[in-house]
Amino acid sequence: RARVGARGAGVRLAASADEAKNGSVTSAAPPHDAGAATTVETAAETTAETTASSSSRPAREKKFITGRPDEQYSSAAAEERQELFNDIAPVYDQLNDVLSLGLHRVWKRAAVKWTGVQKGDRAIDVCCGSGDLALRLADAVGPTGEVVGLDFAAAQLKVAATKETEHPAGYNLSPISWQQGDALALPHPDASFDGATIGYGLRNVSDIPRALAELRRVLKPGGKAAVVDFNNSTNATVNQVQGFILDTVVVPAADALGVAAEYRYLKPSIERYPTGPELVDIAIDAGFA
Repeated sequence: RARVGARGAGVRLAASADEAKNGSVTSAAPPHDAGAATTVETAAETTAETTASSSSRPAREKKFITGRPDEQYSSAAAEERQELFNDIAPVYDQLNDVLSLGLHRVWKRAAVKWTGVQKGDRAIDVCCGSGDLALRLADAVGPTGEVVGLDFAAAQLKVAATKETEHPAGYNLSPISWQQGDALALPHPDASFDGATIGYGLRNVSDIPRALAELRRVLKPGGKAAVVDFNNSTNATVNQVQGFILDTVVVPAADALGVAAEYRYLKPSIERYPTGPELVDIAIDAGFA
């Protein structure tokens, strides 16, 4: 069954074997996340050549990027969100550590455990960002397995590929294929993966039900997906406290790193995101059990 994790931070989704063959979705063009028209595999050794870093971009006036969190299905909003996540890539990991007091690492370890992947399995991390979950999956499946890290922001993929090359010794990681692509139209056949994760990314796609249906489609019979994100509580007081923390802690911390405008996107994006129980219902409708 799809179950809400601790405090609504994550959802475990299991694809039942009897639904596996009829869980695919049509290939008609969806309201894409930006940058998804093509899929680019970004190998660690070639990323520096194929992906321009933010530091190499020509100087431009800093503009206020909102990500248009209230426009879930707007292609313009998706394009702006892509720009937002490219811009914050250099400080994304640092902000995650500061804003979660390091707890995001615990939540990500739990997500990988929830997938149930084992040595030799194939796994995918959708909306992989800077690669934390993909690297943990690569450790879980080992050198005989395979991992795909997919994101629509090229700058995030560059950070992820660099982290892979700098990973501490002692880990027997699987090969990781870094791909720029669309969470709404995953460039993989049906039943390709034993497990899947999506961390802090489902809230940002333009069509949540379709993204979950795509996760379901590429999972093998019995495969599991783990979703980790911020969401609305069913308790109004909890939501008020969360909003206060975002306004008084998150944005000021982001401002210290020069990305306050981008992080103002968080609060309204969380407000439009489903509650834990609502997300479970959407996942079941998408074919999870």
